[in-house]
Amino acid sequence: MQTKIPATIVTGFLGAGKTTLIRHLLENAGGRRIALIINEFGDLGVDGDILKGCGIENCTDDDVVELSNGCICCTVADDFIPTMEALLNRETPPDHIVIETSGLALPQPLVRAFHWPGLKTRVTVDGVVTVLDGPAVAAGTFAADIARVDAQRAADDGLDHETPLSELYADQVACADMIVVNKSDLLGDGTAPLVARLKSEAREGVQVVPATMGALPADVLLGRGQGAEDDISARHEVHHHHHHHDDDHPDDHGDHHHEHGHDAFESFIVDAPEVTDPAAFAVKVADVIRTHGILRLKGFASVTNKPMRLTVQAVGPRVDHYFDRPLGGDPRGARLVVIGQAGLDQAAITQALQ
Repeated sequence: MQTKIPATIVTGFLGAGKTTLIRHLLENAGGRRIALIINEFGDLGVDGDILKGCGIENCTDDDVVELSNGCICCTVADDFIPTMEALLNRETPPDHIVIETSGLALPQPLVRAFHWPGLKTRVTVDGVVTVLDGPAVAAGTFAADIARVDAQRAADDGLDHETPLSELYADQVACADMIVVNKSDLLGDGTAPLVARLKSEAREGVQVVPATMGALPADVLLGRGQGAEDDISARHEVHHHHHHHDDDHPDDHGDHHHEHGHDAFESFIVDAPEVTDPAAFAVKVADVIRTHGILRLKGFASVTNKPMRLTVQAVGPRVDHYFDRPLGGDPRGARLVVIGQAGLDQAAITQALQ
């Protein structure tokens, strides 16, 4: 069976820091071949040029595709699907596709496009990541520079509707699998209350993660396995056909060098005895994840009296486990990688998993 290529959709308003997050992801891709589709609007081509010029080893000019004739959610059939098919048909297809939407595009029509006959069997929505400007959302304005958003709307000939930013914001939150609260360094003590509020606004199980300069580990952003195209009904959109476009600049917050970033996250390995009951083990893993706010957990285990290796993959509260291959000469036991925000209680987590 051909495995589907995962695609991550990155959405969020102008100036929230989508480009900065993607650049950081490409620079820390860990050998993955990532192709990038940018929904640029207007003649500036700012994002594409910045990303093409950044000299990232795994991201050649051929891997950055710019959709320049309109908002991605309006031009799905004409533009987006042929672009996707061209990427999938390449001699060496990418390991992962990252799609950056224009700041005012709706995520849902794009997720639905993955049901297109040429795409459905070959690619899947690994996850929708919504990047928010933390200080702007805390202040109730949703975008850092409203005047810039309005200027983009005014410059766009194809604009039919004036949808309030609050509705577009609600759509982006409703569709998200992960919400990144960017510029959290500027929020200070306001970070925790905002994260709690967003968790209450989002669907069950959606992870809300503070970040500075979009610096999130690739393992937290990619490999989420959500299959978002198959649960679109759960991602209620607030309105259905207000199309907007803008062009998204890297956020102005991005010029100074940052000392933080990966320090905000940690990962460690837990070695444990072999598993007697995979289903019970999955329940225990889910419980540990909930108790400690773990973002990702993955690894392998042997199961008593079974010759096959058990793979365990958990994203937030969802735990998948399956036998993938014979153990061969692998030692029996379990080895799990735990990834989360800095400050995890490693001793308690290790004890609970053992």
